[in-house]
Amino acid sequence: MKQEFRQLRLSQLDRNIMNLHDLPARPVTGWLSAVREALGLTLEEVGRHIHASRQAVQQFEKAEANDRITLAALRRVAEAMGCEVKYALLPKVGSFVELAERPIRDRAKKDVESVLHTMMLEDQKPENADQLIEDEVQRRLTRRKTR
Repeated sequence: MKQEFRQLRLSQLDRNIMNLHDLPARPVTGWLSAVREALGLTLEEVGRHIHASRQAVQQFEKAEANDRITLAALRRVAEAMGCEVKYALLPKVGSFVELAERPIRDRAKKDVESVLHTMMLEDQKPENADQLIEDEVQRRLTRRKTR
């Protein structure tokens, strides 16, 4: 993918997930069980909608709670309860742009710190090490964008 399109895609992803970091954690029993119970539906009622037994619906709930359900099955049960499934991948920390830049930042930091170490041994270590690292990161990011 061309670099300018990659940057655009990263920015679009960041805009799309802007508010998703505030979503609540999945309930211990899973969303299927929590939603079904909150709606006052029985396992049998949900099962009738998807032409499955009470036990099958219970297995779907257990599978979801244990991260073992397929998206197709999750959608099927959600639909039976009048819900839809939406999912997303979110960076653990920061944004997609930051996640994409992390390897460049890590490499630049390592390279600059190596030079700084040598300078320190020669009693020439500069005072602004963090700024030198950031300057090198920006130089590498700029060079990458112009390729």
